[in-house]
Amino acid sequence: MTSLPAQPSAKKLGLVIDLDTCVGCQACVVNCKEWNTGGHPAPLSDVEPYGARPSGAWLNRVHGFECGEGETARVVHFPKSCLHCEQPACVTVCPTGASYKRTADGIVLVDEDRCIGCGLCAWACPYGAREMDPVVNVMKKCTLCVDRIYNDTIAEAERLPACVRTCPASARHFGDLGDPDSAVSRLVAERGGYDLMSEMGYRPTNKYLPPRPRRDASTAGPTPARLEPAQPSPQGGLLGWLDRVLSQL
Repeated sequence: MTSLPAQPSAKKLGLVIDLDTCVGCQACVVNCKEWNTGGHPAPLSDVEPYGARPSGAWLNRVHGFECGEGETARVVHFPKSCLHCEQPACVTVCPTGASYKRTADGIVLVDEDRCIGCGLCAWACPYGAREMDPVVNVMKKCTLCVDRIYNDTIAEAERLPACVRTCPASARHFGDLGDPDSAVSRLVAERGGYDLMSEMGYRPTNKYLPPRPRRDASTAGPTPARLEPAQPSPQGGLLGWLDRVLSQL
């Protein structure tokens, strides 16, 4: 019996974010905002950007959390943006089809010409990764900088998401997570990368690398962490997920 040739894996572009390396400097947040002020598909807008109480949409944010207790306690800087899920709830609930997932590379986008600003997608997203633009009243989200990564008019080194390109700590990595031999896939395998809140079942493309265990001053160097996937617990949400990760260190 002749065996069939192996089929190539579906392309899944996404980010791998290293929670051990991120220092919470906000450089990725600022560069994302700057690029998308005039980027794809329409510029981000702000209310009173130079006033006393400016407000607006941000496609990437970095939060700080105090996790653990006693000697295991630490501050974790947690970058958050759209995770480009394989089963995105935002696409399922959109009444106009404005939210969609591309088959060519797995990127989830919003067609702003079809968005009616109902906010259903933001309510459905368990990660809080969508924000309403208060001026044009349409939903905004991370696009993985599709206007950069496929732009052959800019230098090849610049064809990365703005957040990845600007990170001074190299905590953000971009590539094809559908290819098990890609650099990002190998990094996830080596460091025990996680899906954020995997119990929700949305299968996010983006992965997080857990903080490494603290080093003992008496040892010569760090020991790479080999962690098992975190199990669901009564404490849900982002903080519950972080606590479960840190409890294994």
